[in-house]
Amino acid sequence: MSIALTRRSTAGFALRWLWITPLVLVAALIAGTAIGETPIPVDTILKVLANQLLGADYAVDRIDAGIIWNYRLSRAVVAACCGTSLALAGVVLQALLRNPLADPYLMGISAGASTGAVAVAVAGLGAGALSLSLGAFVGALLAFGIVVMLAHAANSGVGGGRGVQAAGAIILAGIAGSQLFNALTAFIITKSASAEQARGIMFWLMGNLSGVRWADVTLAVPAALFGVLVCLWHRRSLDAFTFGADSAASMGIAVRPVRGMLIIAMALVTAVMVSIVGAIGFVGLVIPHAMRFIVGSQHTRLVPATALAGAVFLIGSDILSRTLIPGQVLPIGVITSLIGAPAFALILVRGKRS
Repeated sequence: MSIALTRRSTAGFALRWLWITPLVLVAALIAGTAIGETPIPVDTILKVLANQLLGADYAVDRIDAGIIWNYRLSRAVVAACCGTSLALAGVVLQALLRNPLADPYLMGISAGASTGAVAVAVAGLGAGALSLSLGAFVGALLAFGIVVMLAHAANSGVGGGRGVQAAGAIILAGIAGSQLFNALTAFIITKSASAEQARGIMFWLMGNLSGVRWADVTLAVPAALFGVLVCLWHRRSLDAFTFGADSAASMGIAVRPVRGMLIIAMALVTAVMVSIVGAIGFVGLVIPHAMRFIVGSQHTRLVPATALAGAVFLIGSDILSRTLIPGQVLPIGVITSLIGAPAFALILVRGKRS
């Protein structure tokens, strides 16, 4: 009886989110397009969208149309995709590693992706055969592999039965890996980049949406959708991994293939986003914890809630980055860090008490 009630409540939750999610996401995208140093009315945005998508012929100021279509809307869409992807990567890593502090930034994945992207863009790694996203993907996988090996050497296995020791080992290994790849990135920039390139890359590494255009949307949207579908498809496996690899195996889950596929998928999604906007920290740490507090730990609910909250959070952070200081655009990573660092400290304190 209780199982039937649980399934019924889960199905009801899914049906509610099915129609609420698009409405909230559209509202966030419109807000990201309307709010800026120069506010734009919502009806003007709707007219521009009708002109561009439906072939309508509404009279709209050309400057406003250019700002909406060529700058703010594409920027908001990429911000949503990036927030969704990084937040879901945090959900997956926290479940697989059974560590509440795991996220792409702290685990070195973002730092590795940054190194790979800079190596391709600045140092010419691959002699033109590697794209920016592929270089970032290789760097992300390499960084995560080094972090796992360090944690394994320090604690004789990651995420096993040693609880707190395993959690501490993977976090310390992630910090070490992040610092290593950040140093490699700085070395590549110093050695190979011109002064103008160095300034642009350093701004990009802190998270930058200023150069985003529709060509980036065609890369970001498929990557984000891929991440969402992978997480939804393996939502029950993620529930099982929350209780440990042994519990997952006892439930009939092929532990190594599923875990490897999920890590590769999240590394790929993270690498794509880093190659577009640079490294943005704390999204994968803050959003999953906030959503667990609201909807619980069951991944049937947690995955869609986290995907939506990540998108809204990064759109809101982008709005703040454009409006906080008049006449100046802050790197979006500065905003997420200002919010995420206190949240990180709160998680550490609560974890110590528990």
